[in-house]
Amino acid sequence: MSEQTVAEVTDKIYASIQSDNSDIDLHIADLKQALAREGAKEAVFDPAKLAHNNRSGRKLMQAYFRQRGVTVKFSA
Repeated sequence: MSEQTVAEVTDKIYASIQSDNSDIDLHIADLKQALAREGAKEAVFDPAKLAHNNRSGRKLMQAYFRQRGVTVKFSA
């Protein structure tokens, strides 16, 4: 299996969020590896693509990802 890019894994995370968080932990682990390969410090997500695009939903997502070792930021 080829190594995935951050963009590819991010798209999988959006799909997972829309599918009631199916396999989200697996995708977060893949994202962590992709970030390390690309030398990035944080993942950037588009809040418009989130199921709960409000402050509490974004903060919950940040906290969940942070517990798994991934820093999340949101695009403007």
